[in-house]
Amino acid sequence: MRSVFLLLVFLCTLCVQAENRYDNPDTIVVARDGTGEFRTIGEAIEVCRAFMDYHKVIFVKRGIYKEKLIIPSWLDNIEILGEDVENTIITYDDHANIRLMGTEQPMGTFRTYTLKIEGNDITLKNITIENNSARLGQAVALHTEGDRLRFIGCRFLGHQDTVYTGKAGTRLYFENCYIEGTTDFIFGPSTAWFEGCIIKSKSNSYVTAASTPQDIPYGYVFNHCHLIADENVNKVYLGRPWRPYAYTLFMNCELDIHICPEGWHNWGNTANEQTARYLEYNNSGPGANQSRRTPWSRQITKKEAATITPDRVFTTSSQWFVK
Repeated sequence: MRSVFLLLVFLCTLCVQAENRYDNPDTIVVARDGTGEFRTIGEAIEVCRAFMDYHKVIFVKRGIYKEKLIIPSWLDNIEILGEDVENTIITYDDHANIRLMGTEQPMGTFRTYTLKIEGNDITLKNITIENNSARLGQAVALHTEGDRLRFIGCRFLGHQDTVYTGKAGTRLYFENCYIEGTTDFIFGPSTAWFEGCIIKSKSNSYVTAASTPQDIPYGYVFNHCHLIADENVNKVYLGRPWRPYAYTLFMNCELDIHICPEGWHNWGNTANEQTARYLEYNNSGPGANQSRRTPWSRQITKKEAATITPDRVFTTSSQWFVK
């Protein structure tokens, strides 16, 4: 009987050890060539413990990872670190007009993501997220719903709707990133700060389509960014309001000649001109000329600009519980 008891204890110990093998702050290595602990990023995400109170790094070696990924809401404090931003690529190819399996219903925009982040305190560094679908409809590369997300030195590649910042009240920070697309390729209701990013338009269309709620003071802030375009692209608007109170500010940015003189578009609804919060400050380049800007956008003052900092933009209100 004693030997049976000891055997059970031993087996239980092995089970606990097996369950907790990755329950530590050590780095997990992913490599397509089999030299890491996992060959897919999805497998590495699966072994991370829920609600971690430590920082966990998933180091991804060079390679093309064709995966449709979700970082679920119960995962916090994960960093996905690419070995080489140009050659460490997560890619998928869904688009909005693909038919859902067994139905005639199209997939729609919000299911097309390559990477969807639902968890909080997630960081991506030095990695490319791509939606490689044909230009047959909306096709999201990055879909965010978590709060306090950081993207450092990353690339986001796609056509229409490349980056969807999908949840109001969440805070996102992009630094030294490259984002490209065709129409509304940065869109959604989140509060997002873009610092030192390159924003490339691939067709005559719109860069942003913010849907900032009325009660949220800041939406998209682009600071020290450079807006560029493909050859023969010559009429791009800085933004159009997906929802009436869209907030978008470009400050200290370089705007190339493809930015049209009007700067902003009302999405075919003049009522949006009374509510949209479209702002600029201290921009340079041929696309920054203010002489023909739409009269319902505004140049903010130096004093106003001095108050718009990441600390101020990312401060949240605690008034949600007040009836």
